[in-house]
This record gives sequence, C-alpha cells and structure tokens, in this order.
Amino acid sequence: MYIPKHFKVNDEQSMYDFIKDNGFATLFSYHNQKPYATHLPLMLNRKEGALYGHFARPNQQWKDAESQEILVVFQGPHCYISPSWYETNQAVPTWNYEAVHVYGSMKLIEDPKELFRLLSKMVEKYESPNSTYTMNDVDPTYINGLSKGIIGFKIDITKIEGKQKLSQNHSVERQQLVIEKLEHTSRENEKKIAELMKQNVQRVLKK
Repeated sequence: MYIPKHFKVNDEQSMYDFIKDNGFATLFSYHNQKPYATHLPLMLNRKEGALYGHFARPNQQWKDAESQEILVVFQGPHCYISPSWYETNQAVPTWNYEAVHVYGSMKLIEDPKELFRLLSKMVEKYESPNSTYTMNDVDPTYINGLSKGIIGFKIDITKIEGKQKLSQNHSVERQQLVIEKLEHTSRENEKKIAELMKQNVQRVLKK
C-alpha cells in the first residue's frame, strides 16, 4: 500500500484494534492465475498473530490459496473532502479514509471440531451481549450438515501496515474547517471521519 509519511500508522496495537472493529474484510489471492477476491468476516487472534475465517466450499479460491502470499484489506470510514471547505479554492478535492492491509500465509482447517470452535467464536463475537443464540443450542446434525459446505482457514500474519489519511498534510486551521463541515452532515461515514480528525488535531495541539 502506498503510504506517505503523514498518513502512516506505526502502532501495531492500534492496527489490531482497527481490525477488531472493522472485521468484514476483502481477501485477495491469485486463482487460476488471475486476481481473485472474497468478502468475508474475519477474526483476529492477537496472541497468535493470526486471522481466522471460512470460505463457502464451492468458492474455488481456497483450492490454491495455501501456496501463495495472501492480502487482506480492512476498510474503515471514508468520505469526500471538498476544497470549497478550505480558506481558499486554490486546492483540489481529496478523499479521507482509514485502512489496514495484512499479508500472510494460509492454512486450511477441515477438522470438524476445530471448525465448530471457529464458528462458535465468530458467532460469539458478532451476537449482541444479550442475545439468546449460541451454536451449542443448535442440533449437531444440522450443524454438521452445514459444515460440509464450508472450509475454515488460518492466516499467519507476516506483515501489517496501516494508513490513516485525515488531512494531516494540511494546516491545523484547515483541518478544523473540514471537521466543522463534516460534523454538520447526517451521514455516518462523515461523522466518523470528523471524530478521527478531531482526535488527531487534539494530539497535535497538545505537543
């Protein structure tokens, strides 16, 4: 990923936090000698430095993914930034966003017990705290039948890089003008970018 120095995220723990909060990712590999991507939820095991997930078995990407380097892209909030918000119109539009790229090697998980543990942990992560649903309550025969249609995997992380493009290459005054505009919108992405920009500005002002 191209990352100018203004936008580079150096703290590994903050990138892990980002993955935890933005777990629906895009997994890239080469399949049949062509770029191939699958959109899917992933879970991070910080202690192992690994990602876990599963493919639908008919999705052929898993058949050759073990033999190559995998790229996983986690996307956060993003939005358009208009130069009309600046103190001068002698500027160009841009786009602010957050993203983390993870590189690694894949190992497939086909053991039924290990696959069930993986699915249970994923359900536990995404179900609300007061949910009454657990995998343990589902008929094992039904689970076993569905499990035959998926194949689990583990990605051992070999490299992780993060980018936080939040107008850091502009003056604090200009960043504050952008924040003000973004805060007056009803769109969720814009509000999230405004909050992230505000946090960055506060850190700069404290130095």
